[in-house]
Order: sequence, then C-alpha cells, then structure tokens
Amino acid sequence: MRSLLALLSSFLLFGCSVKPPKDIHPITNFDLSRYLGTWYEVARIDNRFEKGLTQASANYTSRTDGGIRVLNKGWDPNKKKWKEAVGKGYFVENPSIGALKVSFFGPFYSGYNIIKLDEDYHYALVVGSNKNYLWILSRTPTMPSDKLKEYVQLAKQAGFDAQRIIFFQ
Repeated sequence: MRSLLALLSSFLLFGCSVKPPKDIHPITNFDLSRYLGTWYEVARIDNRFEKGLTQASANYTSRTDGGIRVLNKGWDPNKKKWKEAVGKGYFVENPSIGALKVSFFGPFYSGYNIIKLDEDYHYALVVGSNKNYLWILSRTPTMPSDKLKEYVQLAKQAGFDAQRIIFFQ
C-alpha cells in the first residue's frame, strides 16, 4: 500500500507537470486564432501514447469555456485502424504565451509548450514538461528538409536527444 501511495504521489508531483523544462521558454506574442486547425506530426520523440502510430495529426478548435478542443489521431499499422483521443487544453498563464496544459484523462494535465513557431504559423516545435516529449509539426504532412533540419537543430540546442527523434517523411 505504501508503494502505491508513493507511486501515486510521485505521479501527481512530477507526471502532471505542465511547465516546460527550466531552461526552455515558450514563445510570446502567440495568436491562438492562427494556431487553430490541423497540424501533422513530421517528427517526434516517441512516447507511450503514440508508440507505433504513423500519420499522426492534431486538430485544435475553440471550446465555449475559453479552452481548446484537441483531437489527436494516428494510424495503427498493426491493427490496421485509426486511433483517436479527444482532450481539452487551457492556457497556463497568459493567452499570448504558447504554454498550455492539455488533458486526455480527467483531471490530469500535461504541458504543451510551443518553443518555436514560424511567423506564418506553418511549422511548430512543441515540447512537454520534460525532455522526453517533443513534436515537430507542420500544416502539411511533409516539411521542407532545410526547415526540418533547422527545427531538429533547435531541439538539440535546447538539450533534446536528437537520436531519439523519429521522422515521418
């Protein structure tokens, strides 16, 4: 019983963090209206929620409570079917800062921190609350190779292990 309580406490203290790693800062001057819509995963550090999925995308729409509806979708090639998860997101601080908390499981939130976004809102580098979560997103399923290299380089400079990044183009 003690180990179960310790595990639960540990999860609540560290597993539900929404802040980015201490040396990483979300973008400022963020405009949610320009960010809404569909984004495709061009690359990511694999995680247990998406393990094995390909053709992953996320669609963001406004919620009536001021939050964001999140629809994540990915193809499971082993089961030959789409896997979907619906969640909700809210700004951690100010809506002009690209730092959100997102939940797919009741009261448990994870960090969604946009640390790079091109001025046309076509490409984004998103990280979680630690350096095990990273996504490179594009408005289209592919991204120009020079732009992809730039975003990978930014991830490396931020301390992410580029060897762990898997690519989908």
